[in-house]
Amino acid sequence: MWDGYPEETNAPYGIAKKLLGVQSAAYRQQYGLNSVVVYPVNLYGPRDNFDLDSSHVIPAMLRKFHAAKLASAPEVTLWGDGSPTREFFYVEDCAEGVLAAAERYDSSDPVNLGSSDEISMRDLAERIRELVGFRGEIRWDTTKPNGQPRRKLDVSRARERFGFEARVELGDGLARTYAWMRQHWDELA
Repeated sequence: MWDGYPEETNAPYGIAKKLLGVQSAAYRQQYGLNSVVVYPVNLYGPRDNFDLDSSHVIPAMLRKFHAAKLASAPEVTLWGDGSPTREFFYVEDCAEGVLAAAERYDSSDPVNLGSSDEISMRDLAERIRELVGFRGEIRWDTTKPNGQPRRKLDVSRARERFGFEARVELGDGLARTYAWMRQHWDELA
């Protein structure tokens, strides 16, 4: 976190995260405030933002593949080349992790919350295509950016300091999220 300027595509966000840790430590020292700074990795789950103009990768892929399936489209186009990797964290696990940190963690040392599982965009797209039942092709638009090459957190502090580990595996979380999206498809579409 302190190894220089943050990665360009996430610089403002990264600087804000650094500021939270500094502020927490300063308030703890000056006022005795027992604050906890948690950094969850990429969240997803039911009630996510499925708007293609502003959603993150999992809800966007779920929506694209589902819409393509309904339209019997021959292909789905995704950004980049599929090589970047990400760690995803199911929203209910995140809520439990934040509560566990608030109840059992007494430090301003920042703590990462995540699943510890890393997957490439290409493999994620294949998993979602299979989950949705889309039979068409995936076309990677390499004129669009890949984004950060890798995003995976070290979540050992959460496990060691307050016993938190994610429980929902990616496949189960994707299935739950897709089921919710299908139930609310008329509202979303």
